[in-house]
Amino acid sequence: MKISILLPFKENFSPNYAGAVSLFVKDTSKISKFKKNITIFGNTEYKKKFNLRYKNIKIKKKIFQGQNKAYVNEFIKYEIKNNSNLIELHNRPFYLKLLKNKLNNKIYTFYFHNDPLTMTGSKSIKDRTYLINNCQKVIFNSNWSKKRFLQGMHFDYVNSEKLIVINQSAKKNKFKIKDKKNIITFVGKLNKAKGYDIFGNAVTKILKKNKSWKSIVIGDEPRDQLEFKHERLINLGFVNHEKVLKIYKKTSIAIVCSRWDEPFGRTSLEASANGCAVIISNKGGLPETITNAIILKKLNSANLYNEIDALIKNHKFRSELQKKSYENFYLTHSHVTRLLDKLRGEILFSKNIYLKKPLKPIRIIHVTNFNERHNGRLFFNTGRRLNNGFIRSGHTVLEFSDRDIQKHYKSYNDLTGGKSLNEKLYKTCHNFKPDMIVLGHADLIETNTLGNLKDEYPHLKISQWFLDPLNKYGPDYIKNKNRILDKSQFIDSNFITTSPDVLNFLSKKTKNFFIPNPTDQSFETLENYKKECSVDVFFALSHGVHRGKLKSRNSDDRELFINKLLVNSQSVKFDLYGVNQIQPIWADQFFKVISNAKMGLNLSRGDPIKYYSSDRIAQIVGNGLVTLIDEKTCYNDFFNNNEMVFYKNISDLSEKIMKISRDEKLRKLIAKKGRDKYHKYFNSNLVSEFIVNKTLEINHNKNKYLWHRP
Repeated sequence: MKISILLPFKENFSPNYAGAVSLFVKDTSKISKFKKNITIFGNTEYKKKFNLRYKNIKIKKKIFQGQNKAYVNEFIKYEIKNNSNLIELHNRPFYLKLLKNKLNNKIYTFYFHNDPLTMTGSKSIKDRTYLINNCQKVIFNSNWSKKRFLQGMHFDYVNSEKLIVINQSAKKNKFKIKDKKNIITFVGKLNKAKGYDIFGNAVTKILKKNKSWKSIVIGDEPRDQLEFKHERLINLGFVNHEKVLKIYKKTSIAIVCSRWDEPFGRTSLEASANGCAVIISNKGGLPETITNAIILKKLNSANLYNEIDALIKNHKFRSELQKKSYENFYLTHSHVTRLLDKLRGEILFSKNIYLKKPLKPIRIIHVTNFNERHNGRLFFNTGRRLNNGFIRSGHTVLEFSDRDIQKHYKSYNDLTGGKSLNEKLYKTCHNFKPDMIVLGHADLIETNTLGNLKDEYPHLKISQWFLDPLNKYGPDYIKNKNRILDKSQFIDSNFITTSPDVLNFLSKKTKNFFIPNPTDQSFETLENYKKECSVDVFFALSHGVHRGKLKSRNSDDRELFINKLLVNSQSVKFDLYGVNQIQPIWADQFFKVISNAKMGLNLSRGDPIKYYSSDRIAQIVGNGLVTLIDEKTCYNDFFNNNEMVFYKNISDLSEKIMKISRDEKLRKLIAKKGRDKYHKYFNSNLVSEFIVNKTLEINHNKNKYLWHRP
């Protein structure tokens, strides 16, 4: 695993005249847990370099080629040999296009140290959009810089997970108040942009008034000739970074009074880290560099003079400000390096951040048909059951009803509503920032949408649950097979109500798990085993949940099965719906009807297949009815003959129905044991927890889930 850091051209990676970028890279790289994996590339004139793995790129001047382009091209040659996993670019946004032309398959991050709107490669909205689309992360040294980057851009980018702030850092040096001297310090370019004229005019007056104080100025500026003379105003010119820090340790008052909008401000940061009483202007990102400081209300010499004079006069206030400045300072090298390393780890490693960690509440977008447009007729469904489970586990769940949204957003420009639906999901993720998306029969969500979300949020996990039959000899086999495979490229885990080991078409790139149709403590509330019931066997066909009424069709294998069963069981009282021209039933009417039945027939379309059942099973067994189920479903792997009734064929089923209908004690015993066990082990809390745990690869008790034996 290799990381390449490309510095700006002529950024001196040397103790001699090191710039802010070099200091930041040096300070964070030397204590990074990836230190051994990092190679820093730069163009440094000085022989002495910082003691890290560094490659100096030398270029020859060419008449028709700029130095920056030649510099990047030489880096590309090294990179082809080095073959790093991650390239970190600093402060030269236009380098990215040069690199992408020849190293398109690399992972890039970009770090802004200056105002993005003043830099070639990020001035225009088009440039900045390119950076977002082609970098894994775009990092800013302040919130101010990030806001500048977002100026004029579409509001969708405001919450982009790719745009993050990681401030610069400083070494927090121990100090004692008694070691502080009567020194006022200014560090930086000696020009008007840095406010050196404001400082010079104020400090010369302060020195005249306070003979026990002196001022140290560190910096140079050949273009501006701003000179202030006083016998106790000492101009050291440029000095190396270590000497600057030693001076700050002795400094009592540090001044950073820039006129221009500093993107962050290293001088105020380091002054604060060394226990100085800091005075700053309210420009750019300067306020983000300190926790406790005096911020100038007006940026002029008179106001600065008054603030310095007040600090000199009030020793107690000055000491308190120095202590708070130091004690509350948190932007240490170790803190910022941890943030950078966490980011690198998330980019480079595919292992989930939740692995082997205790489950904590996460954000989930649950995309399924919540059937709002059906006025409560389809409220009691599996999507709702799982949703209840996610919420009971403490997760924050945003319900995203795809079919309802699609219908409501149809227009002349979007006849199906599909385009609007996918755009809405994308925007919802921008605002909600989910850790996980759970899809339930969400066929309208496009593969490209999931791919874009995965690209935007690399650690977003996506799973889907699927309830429909996947039996080769069952209904809609090809259609259902294609539905579950459609999004495999971006699905982390599938949860299906058929045993995966009898399906040979599932993608090997995706983890596939069986889940039972869950009961829910708030849905399955009947306890039929406690009372007398006038109906022996209940069975209902839906004819399609969205239709909700009988439809004409050639044949249904379940109707044929039922009619044969009626012939074989003429003494049995059946209550049938959706067959023989009797309309289906829904919602509250369903519960009223089922509450009067002793037994429920769990009969699914097509040939029985291992573990497959529609969600009918949860309603039957969960409400305390004796469940009648084909033994070829293999549910006897979970339940014994005292908990469910397994039949071989119609004749066997008929005999068992008649036996149970005549034996109330046996009926109530089987119904109670079946209900108790199903509610205990196959409930929506456990099934939803299983979906989260398996998707996020969270370790759990191997015996916790009855249906799953790893």
